[in-house]
Amino acid sequence: MSSPIAFDHIHLISRDARAAVDWYREMFGGEIVAEQPNLRGAPQVDVRIGGVTLVIRGQRPGEEPAATKPMQHFDGYSSHDEWGTDHFGFTYRGDLRAFCAELKKKGVRMAVEPWEFKPGLVLCYVAAPDGVSIEMIQAKE
Repeated sequence: MSSPIAFDHIHLISRDARAAVDWYREMFGGEIVAEQPNLRGAPQVDVRIGGVTLVIRGQRPGEEPAATKPMQHFDGYSSHDEWGTDHFGFTYRGDLRAFCAELKKKGVRMAVEPWEFKPGLVLCYVAAPDGVSIEMIQAKE
């Protein structure tokens, strides 16, 4: 029996929605699946990456979004050290270190460089626009 609940999307608020959309398209091969130039006073674009939809929109009238704290390093892990969503993650099928090197050539900053989190599991955190952190996990062969 299938569940009545299914994952739908991640919603991001961006200082520059169009620039963020372009970044996700260039860095992760995202595809625009819907675009609304003015939804409740702000542009909104749905970008599909690896089967996940990112809803990226601009600031709406009356909103005053606060910046998130930067990713912090602790003994053996990293986090934004605040309540709520800390990051979202993608699995990478291939050499994650090589993929990250390609991202850095494109100007991407790594919040946490690739490292072996536990035996056989390499992960890193990509610093995305608007203070978003994306965990990348290398798929086991």
